[in-house]
Amino acid sequence: MMKKLVLTWWLVLSAGLAWAQAPVPLLWKVSSGSNSMYLLGSFHLLKPTDYPLAPSVDAAMADVQQLYFEVSPQEMESADLADRMSRAALRTDGRILQQALPPKTWAALRAYAAKAGMPLEPLQPFKPWFVALALTLSEFQKLGFSPALGLDQHLMQAAARSQKPTWGLETAGAQIQMLDSMDTATQADFLAETLIDLQDMPGQTDTLHRAWREGDAKVLERESMADLRARFPALYTRLIVDRNRAWLPHLQALLDGKKAGGRALVVVGALHLVGRDGVVRMLADKGYRVERLP
Repeated sequence: MMKKLVLTWWLVLSAGLAWAQAPVPLLWKVSSGSNSMYLLGSFHLLKPTDYPLAPSVDAAMADVQQLYFEVSPQEMESADLADRMSRAALRTDGRILQQALPPKTWAALRAYAAKAGMPLEPLQPFKPWFVALALTLSEFQKLGFSPALGLDQHLMQAAARSQKPTWGLETAGAQIQMLDSMDTATQADFLAETLIDLQDMPGQTDTLHRAWREGDAKVLERESMADLRARFPALYTRLIVDRNRAWLPHLQALLDGKKAGGRALVVVGALHLVGRDGVVRMLADKGYRVERLP
């Protein structure tokens, strides 16, 4: 009886400590001669239990003189960023959201809204890409994730405390333009893909979050990238491949010693690093030495 009681208590304690372990980082070191940099895969929304980070991330942070993010902290903290995105998202073609969507996608949106108890009228003035982002953010926050706790934000604050310069691989304006310049069909695909994901948001989010915490690049690629690539290839190319290719010259300039500032830590969404079209693979194919750090 005592052994059974002790075992039960141990199982309960182990479950409570499941996230007490630091996440296994998606961290690579890329080298070219005497030059090197670090690539770190981020999860943009996290929970308090995702901290502290692994010692290898702290070591990489201590080893660099500058940090690169998708968008610089200065732009991310800009007071007018939300207004710029909202203005870009407003329809100016005289149509409403319903008229811009295929009937099947509108029906899926209506079904989601009915289940969530959410009115659709406030969404009618907006473009599909903005609605997709808004719904995703809302669902993540319902599950306890916060953008303020995302790995990007955490390291931006760490860089500010240590007075290390920070830069962006792209501008906020370029990100907005990338979304807003998608044609009607691709925007509708974006929303359709989002609505499919939202059907099992808790399960899918748990799978992706757990894979990120475990540093499992293969699961991240299989559960997110492979599906998007198969069902919506144009959207996959737009959101992932084109941006990875646009970042590559900046990363090569760092590795080839053509950019000043010293060794860099580059922090981007984890899905940009994994898989056959990921930045890690692209750099390896260019002949750079790439090693996954423990």
